[in-house]
Amino acid sequence: MPKTKIDKELVIKEAAYIANKMGIENLSLKTLAAQLGVKSPSLYNHVDGLDDLKQQIMLYGWKEMEDRIIQAVIGLTGYDAIRAMCHAFHKYATENQGVFSAMLWYNQFENEQTREVTSKMFSVFFKITKSLNISQDNCSHLVRMFRGFLEGFALLENHRAFGNVQSIEDSFNLSIDILIEGMKKIEEKW
Repeated sequence: MPKTKIDKELVIKEAAYIANKMGIENLSLKTLAAQLGVKSPSLYNHVDGLDDLKQQIMLYGWKEMEDRIIQAVIGLTGYDAIRAMCHAFHKYATENQGVFSAMLWYNQFENEQTREVTSKMFSVFFKITKSLNISQDNCSHLVRMFRGFLEGFALLENHRAFGNVQSIEDSFNLSIDILIEGMKKIEEKW
């Protein structure tokens, strides 16, 4: 039986697949090794252990989300771009629940890599809000507001915590409308 060739990229992608399928909390090196058709010790050629693997999944997720957000906002400006950014974030977070769970606590891995991968995505938001004539200080507050809304909404949705029969999509869209109306008030004062 020929040996299975693996590299770090394959290890991370398979780990992300398992995290999405079974939950990040159920990811183990043993499960990953079995999925890849290798023995667990061979994974240490590519990751330093389970914590490092989860950090790599988190980085992978932020890069993937950044790509989706950039694609979503191409050709859009202002509030249309904000709306598209929110929908791209939401779609990624709900379609990749295990990876998204790893992404939530990226600050616990505070290092240059995590700052770089998240700052690229947040810089898109800053560029959009700057074009709306919103001050840098208010842009920082808005990033926190949108992060709290987007991460919280997706987390609640992923855990099926919305008990009402009303459409979750309608609630999401209404929330974005309200946030954008609030942004317009800030813009008017600047």
